[in-house]
Amino acid sequence: MRRFIIRVLISSLALWLTTLIVPGVSVTPYEPGGQLELVLTFLLVGLVFGLVNGIIGNAIRIVAFPIYVLTLGLIAIVVNALLLMLVAWLTNLFGFGLHIDSFLWAGVLGAIVLGLLNWAIGLVLRPIVGKR
Repeated sequence: MRRFIIRVLISSLALWLTTLIVPGVSVTPYEPGGQLELVLTFLLVGLVFGLVNGIIGNAIRIVAFPIYVLTLGLIAIVVNALLLMLVAWLTNLFGFGLHIDSFLWAGVLGAIVLGLLNWAIGLVLRPIVGKR
């Protein structure tokens, strides 16, 4: 449980940094107001992203394993962009959350930046999270 909470925090931080780096990727807080609402929104979007990536992402990776092999793993960028778009759609159903302007520019670039930031932050925090 502790590892899951830390992974959600890492994803939320990486998502926040992605919104600062990639134009076209933004987050709308669930209630316009102060910083607390924005932080809670990033945590909720990070939680949704973790659940979508853990459940649907792993299922896609298992089913599409031959495509991953044929493309030398490059299809992972497209899958991650689609998962990011799915998170944006799910969170927008509730009237807040992640907004992605376009699939080709913001979606793919956002998925690449988000993946790199998740990897880098996870690498720095590995002694805290613990080894697998």
